Amino acid sequence: MAILSIQSHVVYGAVGNSAAVFPLQRLGHEVWPVNTVEFSNHTGYGEWRGQALPAKLVDDLVRGVEERGALSRCGALLSGYLGSADIGLAVAGVARRVKTVNPKALYCCDPVMGDVGRGLYVHSDIPGIFSGSLLPLADIVTPNQFELELLSGTEVVSAESVKKAIGILHEKGLPVILVTSYRDGPPGTLAMVASDGDRLWRVDTPELYFADTVSGTGDLCSAIFLSGYLETSSIRAALEKTAASIYGILEATYRTGGRELRIIDAQEELIRPRNRFTPVEFGRYS
Repeated sequence: MAILSIQSHVVYGAVGNSAAVFPLQRLGHEVWPVNTVEFSNHTGYGEWRGQALPAKLVDDLVRGVEERGALSRCGALLSGYLGSADIGLAVAGVARRVKTVNPKALYCCDPVMGDVGRGLYVHSDIPGIFSGSLLPLADIVTPNQFELELLSGTEVVSAESVKKAIGILHEKGLPVILVTSYRDGPPGTLAMVASDGDRLWRVDTPELYFADTVSGTGDLCSAIFLSGYLETSSIRAALEKTAASIYGILEATYRTGGRELRIIDAQEELIRPRNRFTPVEFGRYS
């Protein structure tokens, strides 16, 4: 089975498909990348060159794959940074086509919209596209803390509030939720939480303090978690693998003093992470 990955692409750095495609391939998956933007670098630098790609191109590329009779081999769709509302609608159309051809295919939606400290960094119409068009089709959604608050309409400031926010998304019909990062624990730690509507699992990892913001960790998290869930159907196992691999790659990045994920240098962390962080049960909904 292949994974269709519809995300941004940068020439320099590791965000979007530049952060997701190689890790998925290294984990043994055939990946079909479709790019939503072509930028020289991610927008966190403040300056970049390139452009958002037209929504019709996204649709045409997937239709070309379908015309080859290959879409039935698509076992999962992964989407991230959209670039425009029109591209979001095109991704929704792709998700419906994939699920029509292969009803067992999973759609993992990374609702890339913003982050704590940076706020919203996409067009103001993008949140509505996620809420109204993409999340109703998704099997897995992978927000960070800021995006969880935005999608649930609930401020996340405590363990109880994160459970409440996740519960709101489950009530909207989302089966699996991974919160890729939020702070609510001992100082110097970051938490990740996964839920399947029944049990919640949490894992804490040490926080590494970078001189500059490192982008792409959410994109990488979503890819690794999707891979783990496809292999095991277990949110606990997928969460454990994701936390260990992400921390190992971030640790390698930290040692270089740079602001771009060192995925190639630390690729062994995808297969055999050096660290292990054991998830603990964080609560139940049933």
